[in-house]
Amino acid sequence: MTSGTVPDEQAEHPDPPLAVRTEALVKVFRKQRAVDGIDLAVPRGSVFGFLGPNGSGKTTTIRMLLGLSSATSGSIELLGRPVPGALREVLPRVGALVEGPAAYPYLSGRANLQRFDAADPASDPRTRRDRVAAALDRVGLTHAADKKAHAYSLGMKQRLGLANALLAPRDLLVLDEPTNGLDPQGTREVRNLIRSLADDGTTVFVSSHLLAEIEQVCTHAAVMRSGRLVAQGSLDDLRATGGRTLTIRTPDVGQAGTVLVRLGLEPRRDVGADTLVADLPADVLPEAVTAELVRADVRVRGVAVGGGTLEDLFVALTGEGFDVAA
Repeated sequence: MTSGTVPDEQAEHPDPPLAVRTEALVKVFRKQRAVDGIDLAVPRGSVFGFLGPNGSGKTTTIRMLLGLSSATSGSIELLGRPVPGALREVLPRVGALVEGPAAYPYLSGRANLQRFDAADPASDPRTRRDRVAAALDRVGLTHAADKKAHAYSLGMKQRLGLANALLAPRDLLVLDEPTNGLDPQGTREVRNLIRSLADDGTTVFVSSHLLAEIEQVCTHAAVMRSGRLVAQGSLDDLRATGGRTLTIRTPDVGQAGTVLVRLGLEPRRDVGADTLVADLPADVLPEAVTAELVRADVRVRGVAVGGGTLEDLFVALTGEGFDVAA
């Protein structure tokens, strides 16, 4: 292969362009590193879950991405453009809902959106009414459009913030806890909204602590802990790193345990006198284990392979539990 050529495999499967890229991104408050050298890579067209316990650095990172806070060091690119250098160029293509929605309390929901839209120098006043009506309809607030914002519930205010982010077509949508305060029906509607935006080609970056939300809507995720990025990739890849377990049912528990130890596995008793469980390394095939058990005259009544869950992975990575309720 001559210099400068690209292997056929790379040419057929180039790396996807990124909607968000950071390199060695750092944010220091006094002597505390709130964000400690993270390298984010958010593929365009993905629904990207940004996860971590409270205080892990998620919101600080989002604020730097949007130019709301300056980085101590490192670099940021949004939609292929450097931030903060190209903020004026790139921000009209980015919608955001960060740290809860803000609204003028004594204006109606409709009037709030009209005011927000008027503040956008790129918006056309001739089509403002239609844009506002479409945004209200998309988040299910048409029925409360003329109600004062101070009378909105937390969930309704969250919807209003989403509507504001959707007043114009966006290439990237950044949502910080978008289902906060929503009832189950509202949560489902936001979930469907995120899916529809992704189907239209919008990259959606979702910060959340709800694993059920991430598993149902996201294609990729990253996990933060104490300001550091401890995992990143597609959901399938992250689940795979969660590890596998092998469960064996047999009346010959002692004999089966001896075989597993010989194979380098560490068996442990599960609930029930006839069940053994062992972690299964990626390079060990369950079929090979079963074959060894049969060769040792172990009466195998059942074999099951379980994949590691996202919850197991995140708890292992962060040392903390996550809210798994939707």
